[in-house]
Amino acid sequence: MNPYAQAWEVNAMEEVVEEIRRLKREKNVIILSHFYMAPELQVKAQDGGIADFVGDSLGLSLAAKTADAAHIVFCGVKFMAETAKILNPAKQVWLPSYEAGCSLAESITGADVRQLKARYPGVPVVAYINTYAETKAEADICCTSRNAMDIARSFESDQLIFLPDVFMGRNLQTRIKAETGKELILWDGKCEVHEQFTPQRISGLKLVHPKAQVLVHWEVPDDAVAEALTGVGGVVGSTSDIIRFVGESSNREFILGSECDLGATLRGMYPEKNFIVPCIKCPHMKQITLQRTLHTLRAIGTDEEQNYRVSMEEELRLRALKPIERMLEFS
Repeated sequence: MNPYAQAWEVNAMEEVVEEIRRLKREKNVIILSHFYMAPELQVKAQDGGIADFVGDSLGLSLAAKTADAAHIVFCGVKFMAETAKILNPAKQVWLPSYEAGCSLAESITGADVRQLKARYPGVPVVAYINTYAETKAEADICCTSRNAMDIARSFESDQLIFLPDVFMGRNLQTRIKAETGKELILWDGKCEVHEQFTPQRISGLKLVHPKAQVLVHWEVPDDAVAEALTGVGGVVGSTSDIIRFVGESSNREFILGSECDLGATLRGMYPEKNFIVPCIKCPHMKQITLQRTLHTLRAIGTDEEQNYRVSMEEELRLRALKPIERMLEFS
């Protein structure tokens, strides 16, 4: 890139950041940012950025619940912003782009869950947080990738309906079966990012980097997880599990099997370590940008705010709240 053009881009980004910070103060806004956001959206306010909290789904859920502001701008995807609204009915929640969806959340509806419950009467339903409010409302409890194991263990039932991620379900099933003998009834939902981490992709990377440990998310296909954990080994878990594992590992090299910008997070946290990151980006997460975040803050209090407001019927919110609150008891 032309160095003058690059300098102009940096200066323009700094101006956007400063305008966002000014509007946050003026309008009493906090910003929550997911680990899969672009790096410039993950810089915390205390470090000169815009984010008041950066985290995974569970961390953001907890931050949303305790948010001390009139407005929450969610730099994440729609189901996350919905969760923030469910937990904060008195606060206004805003999403910088309604194009920020999720292939997992879109793979199942409330009607699908009702059909599953009719087919398996009395079997508890555990819904991954990566679902929309209408799906959560039909579940007994929600879970995140960080607390799914604890929640699954907590039920006395020999069977559990786990939805919607089939790969995460299979990965959990291996441990659940070994520890408790429980059977998981699965739905065929998939994350369009994590399903691309095939055994062939993982084995190819391990061949080139034989000393690297492999970091894979629960949503990666189970046969790829098995391949990842052979040899030097690694970890399968939530984003927070992955970050913690790297911090505790004496290894110096890691292959990441998750969203590309988690690699930027890891490099920032552990600059002394080397990360091999196949850059597979979530197209939904990348709908959220600094510029769209700025537009959202400018819109608050104007006729344009309806383009960013997250809302739902109160009856639906209350039904979706119960399984989320049950989940938070495990946090």
